Amino acid sequence: MSTVLVVEDSLTDTEVLTRYLRQVGLTVFSVHSGEEAQARLRLQKPDLVILDVMLPGQSGFELCHDLKTNDDTKQIPVVLCSSKGTEVDKVWGSMLGANAYLVKPAFLTKSEKMRY
Repeated sequence: MSTVLVVEDSLTDTEVLTRYLRQVGLTVFSVHSGEEAQARLRLQKPDLVILDVMLPGQSGFELCHDLKTNDDTKQIPVVLCSSKGTEVDKVWGSMLGANAYLVKPAFLTKSEKMRY
């Protein structure tokens, strides 16, 4: 995988995640809402979408469902990444087609967790 679309409304989380993904050699594009993600996906199909659950407007769950039921995007892996870590949320994400569910701050290293 070389291109990742990060859909995250928190600027701090976006910057930390983007920095980490770029350090491992990935190209990263970020947007801050489901609607912006839909517009970006019309222009370019990434190899992976990392999607926050709690977004302004369309939720990450709704966007995941839209992506997985659309013939143009259903093959793109979706990783839900949220501070909501209940089993219900994880099961719901799976039922909507998410390929994985990470609980924040899963992508932060120990030193980054201490800074934020």
